Amino acid sequence: MLEKIPRGLGHALRGVRAGYEKIIAEADPFAQIPDTISLESPAFADGGDIPDRFTADGDQISPPLMWRGAPAGAANLVLVVEDPDAPSHEPLVHLLAWDLPPDLTSVDEGLFKSPHHEGLDENLGRNSFLRTAYLPPDPPTGHGPHLYAFQIFALDRKLDFDHPPGRSAVVAAMTGHVLAKGVLLGAYERV
Repeated sequence: MLEKIPRGLGHALRGVRAGYEKIIAEADPFAQIPDTISLESPAFADGGDIPDRFTADGDQISPPLMWRGAPAGAANLVLVVEDPDAPSHEPLVHLLAWDLPPDLTSVDEGLFKSPHHEGLDENLGRNSFLRTAYLPPDPPTGHGPHLYAFQIFALDRKLDFDHPPGRSAVVAAMTGHVLAKGVLLGAYERV
């Protein structure tokens, strides 16, 4: 969708970015929680380029992820993907997956529903396009490289929502209940 922004407009907006300090893991009250969960992907290194396969320019499927170090007392896990380089006031939400089992240590590629791929949509919150799905990286042409923050949180309680929540509802429900977190960064630029 953002690929339709003209290259000149994308270039003009290069300096307009939400900011890394606004991702959930870095914002209050979560910034002080220790990064003791090691989150990684077999598809890309931390800070490395996300392969096209997992973007709007490829197969548009969610990437494989694995983690270790969730505390023994965790009742559930929350996985969030945000783009802090989006030309907006807040980071663009690409995925909100809540109430993942606390003993889960990985997700396969394509596990989550995405625009052209059937996958799980149970316990998915709404992304920034108000869909309960993985929103593949889709930065504006000419805007430069974007970092995508894959964040995992271990909570001391399960979350319960009557309908698919948005970012603010998930953040409110997590506040005061996060035991540990982990962050993996992936980069993507539309050339």
